[in-house]
Amino acid sequence: MTTPPLDGIRILDLSRVLAGPWAAQYLADLGCEVIKVERAGTGDDARAYGPPYVKDADGNDTSENFFHLSCNRGKKSLTVDIAQPEGQQIVKRLAGTCDVLVENFKVGNLAKYGLDYDSLHKEFPRLVYCSVTGFGQTGPYRLRPGYDAIFQGMSGLMSVTGIAEGEPGAGPMKVGPSITDIICGLNAVIAVVSALYARDVKGAPGQQLDLALFDTAVAAMSHYAQIYLSSGVAPFRRGTQGNGGVPSQMFYTKDGALMLTAGNSAQYCRLCEAIGRPEMARHPLYEDARTRIANRSGLSAWLQEHFLTDTTAHWLDALEKGGVPSGPIYDFEEVFADPHMVSRGLKVTVEHPFNPAVDLIGSPLRMSETPVATPKAPPLVGEHTTALLDELGYDALTQQDFRARGVI
Repeated sequence: MTTPPLDGIRILDLSRVLAGPWAAQYLADLGCEVIKVERAGTGDDARAYGPPYVKDADGNDTSENFFHLSCNRGKKSLTVDIAQPEGQQIVKRLAGTCDVLVENFKVGNLAKYGLDYDSLHKEFPRLVYCSVTGFGQTGPYRLRPGYDAIFQGMSGLMSVTGIAEGEPGAGPMKVGPSITDIICGLNAVIAVVSALYARDVKGAPGQQLDLALFDTAVAAMSHYAQIYLSSGVAPFRRGTQGNGGVPSQMFYTKDGALMLTAGNSAQYCRLCEAIGRPEMARHPLYEDARTRIANRSGLSAWLQEHFLTDTTAHWLDALEKGGVPSGPIYDFEEVFADPHMVSRGLKVTVEHPFNPAVDLIGSPLRMSETPVATPKAPPLVGEHTTALLDELGYDALTQQDFRARGVI
């Protein structure tokens, strides 16, 4: 087989900004036909986030910004005003042709348009209906709005991220990217694929999938949250230090910095050999995992002093030859120039209506028998409206009337 694994599955994407669109983008990578429904006139809210913008062939800014490019590759765009009855009917007709609907409206908001789960499930019982919200469909906070940064704070993520207490700049810190949205989007993909399997293989009906950013953020705390549940003591911020094997942190060098992790005693011994200090592997304060954890600060201080004696390139070469997990601290120019990254194809160049060569982040999924879909540029606002309405049986005069009245 050479077709993508979910070829033949159709997705109706009513979501905006990041978590929902991220999920739908991964489904497009897996071969789904994804129809993105956007607000007539302005499109997805994320289209207003910018700069930077895509450059045209002459180097001038266009209307297409970085945020939209990051989470909408491979989709089709249909513009509809769902506040108008005709707009609601268009979406319902489309829903009848789709396997999955993805939405991230506030709880209950789609009911007034007849596009909520209960309404559509009665008419299309096989439709998998994926709802992505801040706090979920149930619970005392279900009606609250929310963004990624709120959930980074409420989940405990910020409490364990940042410089350690007592050091300059200490305090809770937000992770740079909107990581809660991204993980929630991936959770949504897992839920969608599972629901399709349950429907198509086990004979289950379509169902509603209730994905919450808050739930996602708490679950993603993983072993950090388990420390608290197991001991009653909350973990604390360690800066760049890991929470497992020691040493595991960033060290400054003569001309930069590097990250290394010696996750067990064998790796710690190799570390000592690699940096020319084999006797430190037998030091009574650092000879096993327990002593290294108990004396973490002293070990870190000694290693930091040692790494300052030479360059990043020198140490990374020595650590790689010694089999010690380590790597540089890259900026994005260095990320996309890295030969391994290039070989893995994580940057792709696609043809865009405004520019024949636009660079995008590629899919990280690698499948030997059913490869992911060839990447395509994110759509312009309403780029596929006419074609999709033609498919649904709306004639040219009706579409002209819809445009005049702002339905599409």
